[in-house]
Amino acid sequence: MREPRTFPATVTTPVNRPAPLRQAVYDVLIELIVGGVLQPGRHLIEAELAEDLGVSRQPVREALLRLQADGWVDLRPAQGAFVHSPTVEEATQLLSVRAVLETHSARGAAQYATGPDITRLWELQAAGIAALSADDARGIVEANAALHGFITELARNPILAELIRQVDRRVRWYYMPIARPRGKDAWNEHADIIDRIAAGDADRAEELMHHHTRTTTDFYCRQLTAGPPDRA
Repeated sequence: MREPRTFPATVTTPVNRPAPLRQAVYDVLIELIVGGVLQPGRHLIEAELAEDLGVSRQPVREALLRLQADGWVDLRPAQGAFVHSPTVEEATQLLSVRAVLETHSARGAAQYATGPDITRLWELQAAGIAALSADDARGIVEANAALHGFITELARNPILAELIRQVDRRVRWYYMPIARPRGKDAWNEHADIIDRIAAGDADRAEELMHHHTRTTTDFYCRQLTAGPPDRA
């Protein structure tokens, strides 16, 4: 049986043409993968992607080749392109790197955060709690990324921030299927981290962030091993 068309009505928007088409198509497809619209194992039909995005098949073909090189898509001989299915090993490797970077961010944030910075952290925390209450997986993921991103910004380390940006999309992809089941515990952990940042307790903020990221990694890997997750 043939799978339904790639895009629901809410996301059938042509790509932004001022950008190079292959780059625009690449970015759109990644965001659809990260957001759970294109789930792991999904067959990507070149002609349908081109039609839905309002472009020719050439930039789609180029984007798929780049997505394959970057680990987002698998190209199978005589079968076509499929959204990559992350393995436990891949997840462990990337999320472990992220944990190192994020724990360093929490330490720096506790050292440099000002009063207005703490107010902003609590605002971002409130946004995450609201998304959790609404059972909005994508909202939870975006709020989580915003909170962690701001903690990184507070560390006042542009090299650290650049390294985290390089893994941000894939971290959001991994977090999507566990956003709801992990949500309550994760946001309680966020509150504890913010408390320690506000207190200027760098050691404890770092320790709590390490625990938080380690727990998220373990939760994701357990769910991946158990079978197909409940995706948004």
